[in-house]
Amino acid sequence: MTNLVRALEENQAAIFLILALGGLFAFRWLWKSWREWRMSVFRLEREFAMRRLSRAVTLSALIAVLLCAEVVVIAFVIPGLPADFFLPTPTVDPLAQPIGTLSPDAMTQAAVAPQPGVSANMQGCVPDQIIITSPKPGAEVKGKIEVIGTANIANFGFYKYEVALRGSDTWATILAGAEVKVNAPLGFWDTTALTPGDYQLRLVITDNRGTALAPCIIPLRILAP
Repeated sequence: MTNLVRALEENQAAIFLILALGGLFAFRWLWKSWREWRMSVFRLEREFAMRRLSRAVTLSALIAVLLCAEVVVIAFVIPGLPADFFLPTPTVDPLAQPIGTLSPDAMTQAAVAPQPGVSANMQGCVPDQIIITSPKPGAEVKGKIEVIGTANIANFGFYKYEVALRGSDTWATILAGAEVKVNAPLGFWDTTALTPGDYQLRLVITDNRGTALAPCIIPLRILAP
């Protein structure tokens, strides 16, 4: 239903044009069929004319119903929907390699390279608004873990959390959600999809106008399962 409403809103101009052209054809056919039925003299001729008239009426009624439905959706349904309805909130497969990420070989080489100890510093995190509370900054994690935090801002749209190698600006989305969270589970993360090493985890919130706020970033280390 969500995809249908979005399609009706995004393609309304094309839909109205198609329905208008279809309406012209249907009503022309209706007028022509009606005239043929009125001018028919013989019984068999009138029966054939009536069949064509019935089909023309059916087509015209169908186009009128579709046109009314599109007007109702555009004029009444869509304006009543929340602003975040049209914001993307995809659930991304953490095993997939998003476009623009490092190749598996490059990520493996960078992750296994000798690294100094993981710093426990966090960046851009604001208590009660945008913060990751679990795992803790500098934590060592392995296996499937639950990410807990707060995503609670004015004009909230949606949140997502992402991972990148330490020192890299190439982020891979793990999961996204469209509900406000206050020190609550944001979702799960299967760290076994990545090579053990030092990484960054960040929480990004986008408001209902599509503007992404400064993310909360924490460092952590992924251990072999």
